[in-house]
Amino acid sequence: MAGEDHDTSHIFQSLAVNLVIAVGKGGCAFLTGSGALLAETIHSFADCGNQILLLVGVRKAAKPPDDTHPLGYGRALYFWSFLVAMLLFSGGGVFSVYEGLHKMHEHGEESGPTELLVGLGMLAFSLALEGWATIGNIRELNKRRGKRGFIEYLRFTKDSDLVVIFGENSAAVLGLAFALGGLGMTHLTHDPVWDAYATVAIGAVLIGVALFLAVEIMGLLVGEAADPEIKRDIDLSAGETSGVTRVLRVITLQQGPGEVLVACKVGIDGALTGAQVVASINDFERRVKEKRPEVRWLFVEPDDHA
Repeated sequence: MAGEDHDTSHIFQSLAVNLVIAVGKGGCAFLTGSGALLAETIHSFADCGNQILLLVGVRKAAKPPDDTHPLGYGRALYFWSFLVAMLLFSGGGVFSVYEGLHKMHEHGEESGPTELLVGLGMLAFSLALEGWATIGNIRELNKRRGKRGFIEYLRFTKDSDLVVIFGENSAAVLGLAFALGGLGMTHLTHDPVWDAYATVAIGAVLIGVALFLAVEIMGLLVGEAADPEIKRDIDLSAGETSGVTRVLRVITLQQGPGEVLVACKVGIDGALTGAQVVASINDFERRVKEKRPEVRWLFVEPDDHA
């Protein structure tokens, strides 16, 4: 990512939305004395913390290569994204499930009608804001995925920050829908157990999203091959390069969003002189990088296989 402008507008948008929601929920919690709204306030501020962690990750990943990290710091973003997934699992999902189960067994007192209506209004407002942020996130996803299917892009993309934000926003929208349903049923039936059911459902959603994100990002942390289409473009470049007969083997490695390392062995025409071999390899490298600007490091080994 060093040397390129990594778009963080989707992160700042989600941060602003979560901050507004957190302040609004906090104000409602103060006015109504609602413990549920207070808990939601804490969750929203926690989401703000997650976005700040992602911004830290983007900044760390943008550091240029140095002697201790000759391939740069691109994978730093994957670490911070994985940390966000873990916090989403423990601080959001597990805590919500625990709170919901606790409410089921405690059979707490029903909130007053004013408190319930204020809570419903705040949740509806939050849902509208989160929906707006999610739509913006989907637009960014559509811009980056190109011709690939939406689900396919989510499964195989290397842009961990964008996927994390989408996961958080989607979970927030679904969670707010559950919260609205739970609070609405509580208002209609005068039974607070519906609020507990909604809390458990929210926790289950957060746990599911966190596990999906953790599995996807873990592969990038360990070291994952880049987009398979890169190999196709390498083969095309070899066919266009005089003196290069074929590509014998290719290894790709994703070093960070927009950063790919490629090592390959190519067949060289045995009739070429040493200087001609060097010229052919340089031409081949130029063609590959023209087709794939994300290839930051390209190591080519010549072989005399015709």
